[in-house]
Amino acid sequence: MKLWVPTFFFLCISSAAALSHSTTSGRSGNSGSSEDLVRTSCIHASYPDLCLRTLSTYGGKPKTPNDLAQAAVNVSLSRARKVSKYLSQVGTSLGGGVSNKRQRVAVSDCVEQLSDSVDELRKTLSELRNLRSRNGMFRWHMSNAETWVSAALTDEDTCLDGFQDVGGSGGNGKMVKSSDVKRKMSNVAKVTSNALYLINRLDDDRGR
Repeated sequence: MKLWVPTFFFLCISSAAALSHSTTSGRSGNSGSSEDLVRTSCIHASYPDLCLRTLSTYGGKPKTPNDLAQAAVNVSLSRARKVSKYLSQVGTSLGGGVSNKRQRVAVSDCVEQLSDSVDELRKTLSELRNLRSRNGMFRWHMSNAETWVSAALTDEDTCLDGFQDVGGSGGNGKMVKSSDVKRKMSNVAKVTSNALYLINRLDDDRGR
């Protein structure tokens, strides 16, 4: 009996210490959960480095796969808007010269396609938010989200293709830097492709 009592107290103290350590570790682990989620989710994305770079600095600190997918769509939406604004300014600077017609058409078409892409990305976000509702329609909202983000990516790729054969300058001295347009549009298409990948992953996570 003399040996049992201290042994009993020793076991209690050890268990309490282990529980305290486990709780503390859990709290400290939560601070890195967002970074861990981004890292493990981006590793197999279409463009993993870009995925990691854009989402690790995202201000919303996504905590779930659904949060991360929405963050990715928001990144794509923001960049699509910026490029659309840039192209609108480029189109205005070209003027009405006949020799610039091909460039103006390409820019105008691209602005229109980006406008469609922005609208489709907004709809994608709406569907992702509805994934959390307990209305038993996960598959419906999931299918819509995949459809809208795929359409957005198609519009962005179409815009990019429209500049493949467009020259760099017009006869009036104004210039469309097609290399700049291609680089900007390629970046938008890449972040949208990553968003599509992250949305597709939600099938496994059931839109938590």
